[in-house]
Amino acid sequence: MRNSNSETEQSGRFTYDGLDRVIHERARLSVLTSLIAHPKGLVFGNLKEMCGLTDGNLSRHLQVLEEAKLIEIDKGYDGNRPQTVCRMTARGRQRYLNYLKVLEQVVRDAAQAAKRGPAPHVPSVAQRRLKPT
Repeated sequence: MRNSNSETEQSGRFTYDGLDRVIHERARLSVLTSLIAHPKGLVFGNLKEMCGLTDGNLSRHLQVLEEAKLIEIDKGYDGNRPQTVCRMTARGRQRYLNYLKVLEQVVRDAAQAAKRGPAPHVPSVAQRRLKPT
């Protein structure tokens, strides 16, 4: 039987509050990973291709990231052609790096748990039997 102290220590152990919901979405994670690898920024079309997104989908995710101040979007011209360049902000870079630290902890915890083997069986709600009253 476990003592209440060890139960308290384990309670919420795998909640990972630092997994930033703005970043954690797959498409936005892809966008930010692309942008951190290109500090001068990426043209919209190149970013779209790198992330495998449609124009509309990328636009929506960029809007969310810009509202969170993780990226900045510059609209201008390359010759006579309109051009949109996206870059990560300093704030975005810091939040992304903090997110990676938490993600690395998730990987470490999962690897340690896998080495220990299966956890003791905890019956699911469906498997628990209520005592008749």
